[in-house]
Amino acid sequence: MTNFILVPGMWLGGWAWDAVAEPLRAAGHDVTAVTLGGLAERRAEAGAATLESHIEDVVAAAGDRAAVTLVGHSYGGFPVRGAVERLPGRVSRVVYVDSGPVPDGTRQADFSDPAGEEDVAPPSFDPADDPALFAGLEGRSAWIRERATPHPWATVAEPLRLRAPEQPPTELVLNTFTRAAVEGMIAAGHPFFAGLDRRAYRLHELPTGHWPMFSRPADLAALLGAL
Repeated sequence: MTNFILVPGMWLGGWAWDAVAEPLRAAGHDVTAVTLGGLAERRAEAGAATLESHIEDVVAAAGDRAAVTLVGHSYGGFPVRGAVERLPGRVSRVVYVDSGPVPDGTRQADFSDPAGEEDVAPPSFDPADDPALFAGLEGRSAWIRERATPHPWATVAEPLRLRAPEQPPTELVLNTFTRAAVEGMIAAGHPFFAGLDRRAYRLHELPTGHWPMFSRPADLAALLGAL
């Protein structure tokens, strides 16, 4: 049995993991799907949300469990990365879903082009707008968009601060990148993976768009459960 802590990316709450969490729980795993401050049912906290507070949300979700597996999707990889060193000796494994272990000083805003110092509006999630990014969301775009919330600006503008670069065994779930592409990015020191401890990591291809918890939830759950 694995204690999973599932952390969503931008605009989403813990609800985004429902179709992944259900089969994991049915298989006997303990699953906590985190809603980060300022999002979904915690939208009222948006003004106080920071990357630091999101890291603390992940730490709080771990509770007093002796061993946890942290799973971070997209932006969720930032608070997951920060939480590892706040939980010394308690993180059995880290899983980055279409994300990666960025190095100290990196901001989510470094990988996007926010319009300004305002909360970041959700995208359309419509495959017609970006067939690769939104692949697999046909018929679900409106449902996701209705539940998505603007993402607190401060959390994407704040740099991740790390003191201990060491990491537990790391799994990279590749959705919008191929194995060959990621191997090349790792070799080139791309910021997505510049913080990777190259002694203990594995790559897992799960081709789809950037939101596999919606487009391939059963396959993502099976992959996580088999780690």
